[in-house]
Amino acid sequence: MIYDLAIINGLVINGNGTQTADVAINGERIAAIGPGLRGKREIDAAGKLIIPGGVDIHVHLEMPIGRFRSSDDFFSGTRAAVLGGTTTIVDFVEAASGQPLLAALAARRALADPKVAADYALHMTLGPAQMGQLDELPALRAAGCASFKLYMAYALCLDDAQLLRALTAVQTVNGTAVVHAENWTIICALADAHAAAGRREPRWHPRSRPALMEGEAAGRVIAIAELVGASLHIFHVSCAAAAERIVAARRRGLPVTGETCPQYLFLTEEAYDAPDVAGALPVCAPPLRPLADQEALWAALRREELQIVSTDHCPFTRAEKASGLGDFRQIPGGVPSIEMRLTAVYQGVRRGILTLNQW
Repeated sequence: MIYDLAIINGLVINGNGTQTADVAINGERIAAIGPGLRGKREIDAAGKLIIPGGVDIHVHLEMPIGRFRSSDDFFSGTRAAVLGGTTTIVDFVEAASGQPLLAALAARRALADPKVAADYALHMTLGPAQMGQLDELPALRAAGCASFKLYMAYALCLDDAQLLRALTAVQTVNGTAVVHAENWTIICALADAHAAAGRREPRWHPRSRPALMEGEAAGRVIAIAELVGASLHIFHVSCAAAAERIVAARRRGLPVTGETCPQYLFLTEEAYDAPDVAGALPVCAPPLRPLADQEALWAALRREELQIVSTDHCPFTRAEKASGLGDFRQIPGGVPSIEMRLTAVYQGVRRGILTLNQW
């Protein structure tokens, strides 16, 4: 049989096997994998790796944050993703106060659909304003929205009672809660204390968001999810303290997964000591951590104690980052890595930390 396209002579890699084989494609679908396949058009991949398209489950495109908006739109962001080998991204919906959640989902899709260069899905954010709309989750689930973002920080922060209500509602529709786990009360107290003492440079950003309290927040939301039987995914794990809570939960058989991001695998908190705007560029949350935490995250990936590397891709311009140099609390938080993620994590293979199949 002659296929539309055959990628021949490459090393085909997936999560559970590696083989020298050809990949045949008809239309936009893989039709066959095996030896001796032929196509009307052929790409010789000898000496190269053939992998599935990457999936990045945590990106922020065209996301409003205070007076800013993340600088990649749905076209530039998904184009960068595809150029880096990622063919599916998952972004977010944030409903306005009182807006029906299905309407918010439709509006976000209407924004994305004319622009996207990749497949995409959306997590629905449930903030304090949505606590009276939890009865809308069955309709969202029927519409294909199966994951729900819960914040333990920022203006969207849920208190423990609200987390209990939201997690119960998510469990009822057999959804998954995806969580930003930090202790916002402690963060605000520490950040305000540093600022009051005149400590306003970017280097004080990580000192206001201690790893110990990230671990506490992860453990707290895991405990609430266990109470109601909800599935849980912890976003952007930056430190050993949070990873350890996920490991402990999984060892007890709880449906908990975790992810880390390239910034935590390749940068350390020393990046905040760089002069001028360079020290503001890596401001993100949770913040970069010491080298020991970076090494612990690589080890957790090797042991498959963390299951995913996403990006939390949320870029801003140098000028926007510089606008907060007088007070680290005003620097827009977020870093880009949607294009470099797969290549970057391949360094784990080169360093003997990950196998090709884990990668």
